[in-house]
Amino acid sequence: MIPRYTLPEMGRIWSEISKLQKMLEIELLACEAMAKEGIVPRTVLPKLRRILKINPQRIHEIEQATRHDVVAFVSHLAEQAGEAGKYIHYGLTSSDVLDTALGCQMTEAADLLIERVVQLRKILARQARRYAKTVMIGRTHGVHAEAITLGLKFALWYEEMGRGLGRFKECRTRVAVGKLSGAVGTFAHLSPRVEAYVCRKLGLTPAKVSAQILQRDRHAEFLSVIALIGASLEKFATEIRHLQRTEVREVEEPFEPDQKGSSAMPHKRNPVRCERVSGLARLLRGNAIAGMENVALWHERDISHSSVERIILPDSCIALDFMLAEMSDILDRLLVYPDRMKENIESSGGLIFSQRVLLVLIAKGMSREEAYALVQSHAMRTWKEKIPLKELLLADRRLARKLSPREIE
Repeated sequence: MIPRYTLPEMGRIWSEISKLQKMLEIELLACEAMAKEGIVPRTVLPKLRRILKINPQRIHEIEQATRHDVVAFVSHLAEQAGEAGKYIHYGLTSSDVLDTALGCQMTEAADLLIERVVQLRKILARQARRYAKTVMIGRTHGVHAEAITLGLKFALWYEEMGRGLGRFKECRTRVAVGKLSGAVGTFAHLSPRVEAYVCRKLGLTPAKVSAQILQRDRHAEFLSVIALIGASLEKFATEIRHLQRTEVREVEEPFEPDQKGSSAMPHKRNPVRCERVSGLARLLRGNAIAGMENVALWHERDISHSSVERIILPDSCIALDFMLAEMSDILDRLLVYPDRMKENIESSGGLIFSQRVLLVLIAKGMSREEAYALVQSHAMRTWKEKIPLKELLLADRRLARKLSPREIE
């Protein structure tokens, strides 16, 4: 059984204190790198490591006056550092710290989401094997087509999640990037060696080229991959919702002993969790569009992207984390009704064998056009008059010249 979703891990990654702690670590690592460059006295580093602490409330107080979050952050550190405070944020710009911290957050979030996708694929692989011989009707356009197995459906989803996993792993490498290149990305006041040192310590790759900020195509791709995985989860959820309909009822999402389906109707067993997944997928797609809108900035740098990202990045990561956990539990404990699947297969009166009859007639020498017209005419009678297809075929004298009753049987 998959444990139900709990927020703390993903919530911790995107919490304010986590962001501020990462920003502090970037400032300290920059001081370490500058000490190697001879800019910062080595004796300062132990003091800064010892005394600098994060107090979000104090930062908020300073920001009320400065109207600038990073200035408030740096001022808060300088208050604690005294004389050594002059070395904090030396040669840096706000986005050096913000974008590098954001790269750390996105990388951590990606690792957690990748782990969720891997877990979901394991469940799908297990269910594909478990139901490899559980026969059900295949549907095209929502109409009965030919028989498949439930295992095939799970195998299809397993492969789709594999593509999503591949996209996420590739995308992770492109967001695991930092920059400490100064106000317009020219390294005018710091050596690139400082950037390389800080990024290496954080497990990030230095941006090959940057302006004041990291360009937002990276973030748009990250959000788009999240939205794509969400779209796949919505597809799985929509299929389960259809298969749970009263008229179909071949599978059903788990229904807990004390669960209630309706405030009015005690008999209701609604696919509410799958509906929840479907709804959240819409949110992810909207956020991906907002991420694309952030790519075009004035002269490769303004601040219009910032306010948007403070919402869409945490929300998309948390939403997808929840959706993956929900779908993993739903699929792991899915209720499956093979007898109902058999009833549904038989409900069309043998129509699902129409292609097989068509191909045998062609093999017996009948033209495709003639064979198709013959089988379709009987199939339409089966639809209309509810006479089993086999009975109509056995009564057809034209078929008797091509197929024996045993062959039709």
